[in-house]
Amino acid sequence: MANFQVNILGCGSATPSTRHMPACQVIDFRDRLFMIDCGEGAQLQMMKQRLKFSRLSHIFISHLHGDHFLGLPGLLSTLALHEKGGSLTIHTFTEGARILSEIMAGFCRETSFEIKYNIITPKRAVIFEDHALTVETFPLYHRVPCVGFKFSEKPKARHLRGDMIKFYNIPVCRLEDIRRGADYVMPDGTVIANARLTTDPDPSVSYAYCSDTMYNPAVADDVRGVDVLYHESTYADNFAEKAAPRGHSTAREAARIAKAAGVGKLILGHYSKAYDSDEPFAREASEEFPNVIAATEGMKIDLL
Repeated sequence: MANFQVNILGCGSATPSTRHMPACQVIDFRDRLFMIDCGEGAQLQMMKQRLKFSRLSHIFISHLHGDHFLGLPGLLSTLALHEKGGSLTIHTFTEGARILSEIMAGFCRETSFEIKYNIITPKRAVIFEDHALTVETFPLYHRVPCVGFKFSEKPKARHLRGDMIKFYNIPVCRLEDIRRGADYVMPDGTVIANARLTTDPDPSVSYAYCSDTMYNPAVADDVRGVDVLYHESTYADNFAEKAAPRGHSTAREAARIAKAAGVGKLILGHYSKAYDSDEPFAREASEEFPNVIAATEGMKIDLL
């Protein structure tokens, strides 16, 4: 079981090519799958990477351009044929929910699972939360309304010291409170400080996904301090003049955002099909920021 892993299903832009598939990632968080964007071929990439359809519970759509959205109807149809149970929540804009509802009504009227829509807007907001994970949106700067997503682990419980638990003969019913930071009061009233009974928890990890966006320093504020940042890098320096007018960034600009935000690692992607190698993206970004990965399909990145 993956504790917190990013699976790259597609890292190309605009259209499929012989080198890259359109945008799609799957977060594997404690055996639950969260998909980010869903370009064409997403379901085939899931099969190739042995990601089980039955574990997919949420899909997050950054914006309504085809290379981030058009894989959804086929994926949902396949999920219905596989008789997936339970529910699937799709986080998208109002127009995306309308379009997809109409497609499903025409081509896949009966599903074995409930499709839920959570309507998002281009602002900073918490859109998903459970006992261990929070997902937030933040605005991006593209030609249509667009958001990024930040996945943040909640603070983890402290580690119990088995020797101390045994020494003070602490009952099992008190252990969860102690893991959460409580002191232990012995039957005679003596207080045993939590620091004697536990050690520090494992650090919590965060991941931010910046879909299509032109360079804007405001993005750095919204992803500040994340452990790993994915930021689109459609162009290298040789086509830098095309980036902003088309609502995109260069690899160098992505690295400048990573540096300004103080992130731990930068992942590049959303490459233009004009390039026959990803080498320029990683090289130019590395001149601005030291810890860079050029994404490619099939890559699995463990965040812990």
